[in-house]
Amino acid sequence: MKKLLCLGLSMILALSCFTACGGGNADAGNADATVFKIGGIGPLTGGAAAYGDAVNKGAQVAVDEINAAGGINGYQIEWKMEDDEHDAEKSVNAYNALKDWGMQMLVGTVTSAPCIAVEAEAVNDNMFLITPSGTAVDCISGANAFRLCFSDPTQGTKSAEFIGTNKIASKVAIIFDSSDPYSTGIKDAFKAEAANQGIAIVAEEAFTSDSKTDFKVQLQAAKESGAELLFLPIYYQEASLIIQQANDMGYAPKLFGCDGMDGILGVENLDLSLCEGIMFLTPFTANAEDAASQSFVKAYAEKFNNEVPIQFAADAYDAVYAIKAAAEKANVTPDMSVSDICDALAAQMTEITLTGLTGEITWDASGEPNKEPKAVVIKNGVYEAM
Repeated sequence: MKKLLCLGLSMILALSCFTACGGGNADAGNADATVFKIGGIGPLTGGAAAYGDAVNKGAQVAVDEINAAGGINGYQIEWKMEDDEHDAEKSVNAYNALKDWGMQMLVGTVTSAPCIAVEAEAVNDNMFLITPSGTAVDCISGANAFRLCFSDPTQGTKSAEFIGTNKIASKVAIIFDSSDPYSTGIKDAFKAEAANQGIAIVAEEAFTSDSKTDFKVQLQAAKESGAELLFLPIYYQEASLIIQQANDMGYAPKLFGCDGMDGILGVENLDLSLCEGIMFLTPFTANAEDAASQSFVKAYAEKFNNEVPIQFAADAYDAVYAIKAAAEKANVTPDMSVSDICDALAAQMTEITLTGLTGEITWDASGEPNKEPKAVVIKNGVYEAM
């Protein structure tokens, strides 16, 4: 009987230890109820690192400002960013690492495919998520999730409207990544709206993640189609190769992209003269003259060795301030559970109006933002508002 009693007690103790050690419990990590812990996930290394690096730095500027002004409801913020290398599996691993750290709210992820994977985890935990730049529709499929940027369909629609309204081109070729939900989502919406804008899609050329270094076939097809403009709903790395290869073959169409084009001026060994005239949608430009933008640019440069922030930094900055606005409206405190914090923030997100770097923003019940689109053109090596 003593042996059986000891065995039973041992099993109870073992189960108690397993439960206390987390086992995937989102509320297990934050033992410090005196600070808010906001996590971030995105590519800090790899081909999309410019995006994640900007998000990390933009969020840090916001956190530092908020803490200096007294925090959220009197509580300071801790910020921690994890690298996912723009990989869905690694992004889930990063999410779990942040849960162990005690994350209560997530700014992320930065890119679409990883965000879709992480949102599936976050919705199960009822963890509040606001993605600064994940544009795929499924990035915010749950009631816990919101978006700071435009969705892929919105970017595609607004791009076609901008090109049509401003009569930039009537014959357009599209080069897109058929293996990427970001690229295909924008492409499909662009095509649907192009017909309403008097735009003829004269070529539609695909590539995949396994074949994204040689674009001669796609460019030749676009050239032969008589396209005046290339619409590139892709990331800046592939766009930089397309620009160089088009130049090599003597093809010089107009170029129009979306937020993935941001970062093109930072590509190593790229002849920046080839970037002149590139147009793309963006909610933020560093040379904007309003006081808020200039204050942010100054703080960013002072903190990060005179770097100039791109739109991803501004998106992250606004995302952190959106959390602050919703948390203060809901009177959220750090001793609340992750799930209770999520419910409180989600309820208030549709009630706040944020005057941010990327515009005046409200959110609807689906988590989508409402704000005005903007576009820039590259002139003399810098972005200028169109």
